[in-house]
Amino acid sequence: MTMTIIDGKLTAKNLREKLAIEVAEMKSEYGVQPSLTVVMVGDDPASQVYVKNKVQQTQAIGMISSEINMPANCSQSVLLDQIKALNHDSSVHGILVQLPLPHHIDESAVIAAIDPNKDVDGFHAINSGRLFNGDLGAMVPCTPQGCVLLIKQHLGGDLSGKHVVVIGRSNIVGKPVAMLLLQENCTVTITHSRTRNLPEVCRQADIVVAAVGIAEFVKADWIKEGATVIDVGINRVITHDGKYKLVGDVDYQAVIEGCGAITPVPGGVGPMTIACLLKNTLLAAQATISKRSV
Repeated sequence: MTMTIIDGKLTAKNLREKLAIEVAEMKSEYGVQPSLTVVMVGDDPASQVYVKNKVQQTQAIGMISSEINMPANCSQSVLLDQIKALNHDSSVHGILVQLPLPHHIDESAVIAAIDPNKDVDGFHAINSGRLFNGDLGAMVPCTPQGCVLLIKQHLGGDLSGKHVVVIGRSNIVGKPVAMLLLQENCTVTITHSRTRNLPEVCRQADIVVAAVGIAEFVKADWIKEGATVIDVGINRVITHDGKYKLVGDVDYQAVIEGCGAITPVPGGVGPMTIACLLKNTLLAAQATISKRSV
């Protein structure tokens, strides 16, 4: 049996190239250039790297990207006022507030304040409800969206009847990826770290999506021979020589021996998350054009 390493970098590159063509066509035909505004509170180093990558990739495909930096001691009311201003700014199509936020700010209140039509992260309760109801107009969270695109590309598009085990129940990955896979006619089992007989449940799966946030949690004997494994985890661990490295939620070196396909960490789901953020920004801009024509 041939094992495949699913290349998220290449898939994301191909998606960005497609989006760049659509952005150019939109600008030429309608005079509209999609724009994304990223709001960052504080100076967390990891968040700074993420934001820099988002801004660079947004600009690289012809979109407008702007960044608003607010101090770590910024009050919640000031942040909410900033979001309100962006909601009313017709030149801004997508709004992203970089998480995590400082502890004194209620993240749920901030997410709720974003216009659902500009919520390119797809975290707003209205977008969650739309996704649950199978509404194709929902802003879908970027990481789950990227997972499904990788699965469909590897397995040829039709996922009907596949048994998927999702490990993780977060609102950011676990729950939305389950909803998306149900829409693809999969049979979906949502599990988590407290699920009884979890290895046994996983061994029944044609596809395993690991999003539990525990380094190398999924072991080789959990995976059915030939199964597809999507590793969403990004965990920083110390190696035997005292250095740091990134690993996923899957014991990659062990699982790779028996699975049919697997995403690496890094280079798997991560690049797809930003590519799908750009896709959502384009969709938000397209929606404004549709409203103009009504």
